[in-house]
Amino acid sequence: MPHTALTPVFVGLRTGLHALFAALAVLVIVRALVAPTDASVTVIGLTLLLGVTYALGSVVTRHTEARWLLRSGWLILLTLEWVLLVWLTPDAAYLVFPLFFLYLHLLGRWWGSAAILVSTIIAICALGLHSGWTVGGVIGPLVGAGVALLIGLGYQALAREAAEREALVRELIATRGLLAATEHESGVLAERARLAREIHDTLAQGLSSIQMLLHAAERADPGRPGIEHIHLARETAAANLAEARRFIRELTPPQLDDQTLAGALRRLARTQWAPQGLDVQVRVSDALVLPMHLQTALLRIAQGAIANVIQHAHASTATITIAVDHDQLRFTVADDGIGFDPSQTLDEAAEKSDSFGLRAASERVQQLGGTLTIDAAPGRGSIVAVDLTLTEHA
Repeated sequence: MPHTALTPVFVGLRTGLHALFAALAVLVIVRALVAPTDASVTVIGLTLLLGVTYALGSVVTRHTEARWLLRSGWLILLTLEWVLLVWLTPDAAYLVFPLFFLYLHLLGRWWGSAAILVSTIIAICALGLHSGWTVGGVIGPLVGAGVALLIGLGYQALAREAAEREALVRELIATRGLLAATEHESGVLAERARLAREIHDTLAQGLSSIQMLLHAAERADPGRPGIEHIHLARETAAANLAEARRFIRELTPPQLDDQTLAGALRRLARTQWAPQGLDVQVRVSDALVLPMHLQTALLRIAQGAIANVIQHAHASTATITIAVDHDQLRFTVADDGIGFDPSQTLDEAAEKSDSFGLRAASERVQQLGGTLTIDAAPGRGSIVAVDLTLTEHA
């Protein structure tokens, strides 16, 4: 069993079980020596054999991939030895108590419970045949069986909880690593987009203006002295403008290379989101023309919103819509998931879901001068909406 917070509990229970079995076996041997009978030698030998079988079986079932048949065979052998021993001496009837836990642990709830019932009846009959039928001889094994059953079921519940907790911890560690990688990637992409905007708005625009002015100077007086220098300067500006545009293309998100924002979203829906079980419908016109930095921002917001839907909403479908009315753009991501309490603020919702995507989207929209709103309710999904003014990004 992998080490968990409950491992010391499991080790303690197993150690106590082994100690109990050893103590009861020693008690049978001591009783056979103190009050010898004709069967004392057989009792001692059979008790030692039972102890060896117990020790061998515990090693086999713990350190090997023992199949159900092997475990059952070992339990049957151990039970038969115990039945022979209890037939010879009533003191061996108490050895059934540690056997109860073995039945539950190795045979499961139902078969283990059936084995406990059968072994309890055998122990009661053995005590009755050896010492006469008494209330204590009947109630004692029944109480022991009930206690063992409760403890065994509790042990199984703890084991399941430990396994689930271990799986959850592994998932959280993996998610933390993925979140860190996503944050790093988002930061890198955001910086690349910022550099692309800066180059486009400053260097590229300046070179374009220089090229246009030099071209106008060429046309205004083609025969003037030094016209060849103007022509060379215009060609140099054109070459540098082409180089600046190449830098912009390399810095923009690869999803937008050679395709529109609508095409990039549809490709993500087909290749990334559909394999994760989410059907994403994209309602964006291929003819929609937006500045590159705005396309990049909307693409990243869509990726973050859909990542939230996949991780938290338990939705089957989502819809991405971009609607333009004059100079107003409305971008929405709607899902049919479980939703959440609409009385929460955006920051509270983000903190509750550990969502980097919501916070990143909110910050990105604020940088664009727009507003981000969330319309949600438990049981009816949620809608993330972004409103922007296009004239500010022309």
